[in-house]
This record gives sequence, C-alpha cells and structure tokens, in this order.
Amino acid sequence: MGLIVLAADKGAPGVTTAATALAAVWPRAVLLAECDPAGGDLAYRLPAADGGVLNPGRGLLTLGATARRGLEAAQIPQHTQKIIGGLDVLVGLTHAEQAAGLTWLWGPLGRALAAVPDADVIADCGRLGAHPQLADLMAEAEQVVLLTRASLDHVAHLRERLQITKADAVVVIADPRAYRSSVDDVRRIVGPVVASVHGLAYDTKGAEMLRGQWGGRLDRSLLIRTARDLAARLVSHR
Repeated sequence: MGLIVLAADKGAPGVTTAATALAAVWPRAVLLAECDPAGGDLAYRLPAADGGVLNPGRGLLTLGATARRGLEAAQIPQHTQKIIGGLDVLVGLTHAEQAAGLTWLWGPLGRALAAVPDADVIADCGRLGAHPQLADLMAEAEQVVLLTRASLDHVAHLRERLQITKADAVVVIADPRAYRSSVDDVRRIVGPVVASVHGLAYDTKGAEMLRGQWGGRLDRSLLIRTARDLAARLVSHR
C-alpha cells in the first residue's frame, strides 16, 4: 500500500531500532524491510516466531538471486520471515561486500516494495551518502523520513542532506530529559526545509527489550510509547 523509508545522514542515530519500533506498533498491516547496502543485523537481533533465530541467508540476498529477470511484489513474501509477535521481516544483507553484486537491485526493489498489496512497508535504509544507488529505491517511497540526534554536528549534517535529498519528515532521537526542547530546537533549524519534525525517545532499555521481549514492559517503555505517537503522525500525513 505504501513504502516508508527511514534513513540517516551521519553516525548511528538508531535507524534500525526506530524502524523496528515503528513496525511493531504500526496501525496497519506492515512489512519491515532491511534495505541497508552496508549490511544489517536484524537476523541477529530479532527472535524468530518459534523463539529460535532468523535465517540470515534468507531475505534480500535470496530475493536478489532470483530476481535478475524481473522483480515483482508477489515474489517478496517467499523471502520474508516472521518474528515473535507476528511481524513479517525481509532480512537484509549481512555485510557490504554482498551489495557489490546487487547494484542493479535497488530501483526494482523500491518499485516492488511500493507495490506490496494489503500492507505498508517500512524500509530501514541505514546511512545515506556511501551508497548513492539507494536514491533509486528512495525515489519509489511514499514518505522519506530522516533521523537525527539533537547534537549540533548531527543537525548540521542533516540540514546539508536536506538540501540534496527530498524528505517528507525528520525524526529527532531525543533524550527523554529534554525531549520537547530537543525536537523544538531541531524544528527551528530545519523547519524552512522540511515541515514535519517529530520525536522518538532515546531509550536504551526499551531498545534492549525490543530485541526479544514483546508486550508487557516493552509496551510501557518510552521507546514504544513515542513510536506509537510517531506512527500515528506519519500515517495521518499520508
């Protein structure tokens, strides 16, 4: 139904954690797709539905191997896996070297993800800049959301990135002790470039629980509470 891309310009502001948290509370059917050419770690951080481990060899790598003659949305479910809680995940590459043989993939992948029927797709695209081919995937997105920390260097890099990358929203990974002021500060700086600036709590305990403890305490964590608010805002702006 729609492709929502999450990415960052600098450092490690928590794109994978944010994408996972959003997918966990998304108010519609959703697929979490790990689309970082540098490699990801969802296969090692999220538990499979049966309590075991995800197969790192099944996902984007196997999809790419079978899609050289064309890639359609109908092929994607054959390469996804379920995690505890029932969320469908398309596991990404495990290291950057695998991306070298898949430079052709990102545009067709974006078109296929955008055409997935009966579900939105939240794509974790990692850090921008080192992999310009991601622009082909991002061009297919209904929404591009850039993440940042509230520090001066991160926001400065973000502002430069916004001059060359079309973004629909910015999300500030904010310290709960200065949550509103951090979001407001970033909004003042990038407001002339992008209208929608939201927040997501920097919550290390919530992030650890997100690795396997679903429900209960996780539902009450700052991470999930702010993720619910963010999900509602992103859906309402579509």
